[in-house]
Amino acid sequence: MDRKHPNHRHHAPDATRDGDPKHEPHLDTVAQKPTHIGLGAPTTSDHEQAEADAAAPTPGAQPPMERPPHLGEAEHVAAGLKAILEGARKTFGQMGLRRGVKAWLDVNKKDGFDCQSCAWPSPDHKRHFFEFCESGAKAFSSEATKTHADADFFRHHSIAKMAEQSDYWLEQQGRLVEPMVKRKGDTHYKPISWDDAFALLARELNALPNPDSAIFYTSGRTSNEAAFLYQLFARQFGTNNLPDCSNMCHESSGAALNESIGIGKGCVTLEDLDQADAIFILGQNPGTNHPRMLTTLEQAKKNGAKIVAINPLPEPGLMRVSNPNPEEYDNILLYPLKLLANKGVVLSDLWLPVRINGDMAAMRGIMKEMLEVEDRVPGSVFDLPFIRENTVGFEDFIAHLRATPWDDIIAGSGLNREQLREAAHIAMDSKRIVCCWAMGLTQHKNSVATIQEVMNFLLLGGNIGREGAGPCPVRGHSNVQGDRTMGIWERMNDHFMDKLGKEFQFTPPAEHGTDVVESIKHMRKGNAQVFFAMGGNFLSATPDTEFTAKALRKCRLTAHVSTKLNRSHLITGDIALILPCLGRSEVDRQAGGEQFVTVEDSMGIINPSRGHLEPASGYLLSEPAIVGRLARATLGQRTTVNWEALVADYDRIREHIEHVIPGFENFNARIRRDVFYLPNEARDKRKFNNGEGKAKFIVSEIERHDLAPGSFLMMTIRSHDQFNTTIYGLNDRYRGVYHGRRVVFINPADVEEAGLQQGQFVDLTSHYQGEERTAQHFMVAPFNIPRGCTATYFPEANVLVPINSTAERSNTPTSKSIVITIAPSADPEAAFAGLRAGAAESLAHT
Repeated sequence: MDRKHPNHRHHAPDATRDGDPKHEPHLDTVAQKPTHIGLGAPTTSDHEQAEADAAAPTPGAQPPMERPPHLGEAEHVAAGLKAILEGARKTFGQMGLRRGVKAWLDVNKKDGFDCQSCAWPSPDHKRHFFEFCESGAKAFSSEATKTHADADFFRHHSIAKMAEQSDYWLEQQGRLVEPMVKRKGDTHYKPISWDDAFALLARELNALPNPDSAIFYTSGRTSNEAAFLYQLFARQFGTNNLPDCSNMCHESSGAALNESIGIGKGCVTLEDLDQADAIFILGQNPGTNHPRMLTTLEQAKKNGAKIVAINPLPEPGLMRVSNPNPEEYDNILLYPLKLLANKGVVLSDLWLPVRINGDMAAMRGIMKEMLEVEDRVPGSVFDLPFIRENTVGFEDFIAHLRATPWDDIIAGSGLNREQLREAAHIAMDSKRIVCCWAMGLTQHKNSVATIQEVMNFLLLGGNIGREGAGPCPVRGHSNVQGDRTMGIWERMNDHFMDKLGKEFQFTPPAEHGTDVVESIKHMRKGNAQVFFAMGGNFLSATPDTEFTAKALRKCRLTAHVSTKLNRSHLITGDIALILPCLGRSEVDRQAGGEQFVTVEDSMGIINPSRGHLEPASGYLLSEPAIVGRLARATLGQRTTVNWEALVADYDRIREHIEHVIPGFENFNARIRRDVFYLPNEARDKRKFNNGEGKAKFIVSEIERHDLAPGSFLMMTIRSHDQFNTTIYGLNDRYRGVYHGRRVVFINPADVEEAGLQQGQFVDLTSHYQGEERTAQHFMVAPFNIPRGCTATYFPEANVLVPINSTAERSNTPTSKSIVITIAPSADPEAAFAGLRAGAAESLAHT
């Protein structure tokens, strides 16, 4: 082990030389592989592989059954006193009082660290004393916990035994504090030095038949500086295989917006929401997924905005919020009493309980109602001067709108005309409209077309490129948008690639790489043998859990840069590495002194992030340092980059970024002065760089879901006690679920019609192109959800999402549109009894 100072640096041996005998030897199969593998040449079809994987589950791939959940009262007000108490309980329980208070004072401050729990922006200028939410408190306290999973922990816990535990249990084991390795045949992870880890990675990467046999995945936690270095390394290695979490969430938004308005990002600021006359929120649950957005929505309401919520579930974060700011009270001692007395502020003026994937039909119906009024009084509803000057395709779209039958709109949306007319009147009474959306719109087969329908709605009123109006896709992870800006994409444009090549004197690979779904398929076929993940929980975030698990297990090597234990560390290739990194809240010391990084939020604002807590361990490396040392070990003298200099001083990374990426001019000086906005020509100039030079109205057909009797349309969702795949607890108080997660929300009338009962355990089977996948033992939870629709938590239900069911034009998994049938479970009590006995035996060793 490297038992020296945490910032002591070693130079790994040149990867082209024979390794030290103590290092992992090559297997004969690696040396005997052909010099090139065609990625498009499968030995079996995806359908056959998926069918086989569903029939033969991989031990430990799916989250195991936990204790049965309890259904109780649901809360109807988001945030408030309970959110504060829960955030405090998590913070001080994990971090202790002193560290916890310090983190509270640092999070989302300009001289502090950026919270990793969402990408909702902080105010440009005045930031609150407590500029975070309950979800943020859970995220940074989890990262900065005093509990550690060290070598002794891994010595006492085999990989197989850990795989039997729940995701919640894995999360509770604490910070990863030293690099670990599992070699072929090992049952346990064992310590490895950083030098040996990088040498092992270098040998395996350099032994591949071609660079495209490696996959380099990125999560949205990665900073701009680390992401820029990461994509640079991958491209100098010779591949564009750079899948990232955007492929699974807002890829559909980018595809839709680029075609409609020429930029794949939103076009609003916080000030726009303050000035909006109306805010339409589609397929988004801000109370759980983006709680700091509630402050913005509450302020918009105070300013007179109307809010329309279009969502299958009546989420508290869409309906009512209790969010009194302590800074507004002269006497802080009265603040607890104010919280107790506060019943919340009503947010939504109208809730439209749309069917799952009925959003396009709903927006079409709203616009059809608007068209009737516009026909009577031309120019009274539509912004005709804007349309004539700045758009194309208007006449074709209006003709299509007229021709769309009301029967298709009503059937597709699940709404009636009165509901749609009420929403239309709010739109017609508003001169400035913002539309917000999240994964409720992006994870369907027709997601791109649905988002373009939202853009059609905005364009009719000229609601882009002016104050108080525009599209607002709300990202999840804190720097997922920044990663894409930095070049983390398998299909970066020629301009970026040319600039990158000139900056570093090399020729980037020309052939496009693989996205998440394509990467999984190539690993499953054996065409990719090394998988490297910069953060995230790939197995649990991806679709078709069994298919993905077998894909990872076909790899020669899997490696994960992580802060906490997760299920992806337990479903591995022949060789597996856990590479622990610094967290956002921790001090980053390099040869050039203390460093800071930057992130980009949902509104294209670049923020600094600087940790102030002491690192959890002296063996942790920063993400840029991990990339730099991996690159040096792998590329040796083949690289044109001075990796050591870049890692020593992140200012040097930022200097390269400003030379390659537009909008980062004078990067170091500007970020030290304040946050700054990246250019957005659609927002700032009404300039649309989509090939047409104008914003496009785009015609799409409404997709109807005519379900067979006994079938339902299922969507996967988060509980209130999780962030992405990280499970912080087993309660979802906003939906009345406690002490467990295996529930399926069903309309009470559907429960009765199906002959089921509340609290009964059922098995869910998905159906796609003749394939069936089953997830067992979900408790029936009657809920106010449209008829024919159901909802379940991920990652437990990811096993039901077919690998081949993806969105058109974005290839995003359709995790919100899964056709299922429901059947009573066989003897669930015996299954839970066995689980309790097994869990007790395993936990006795913790």
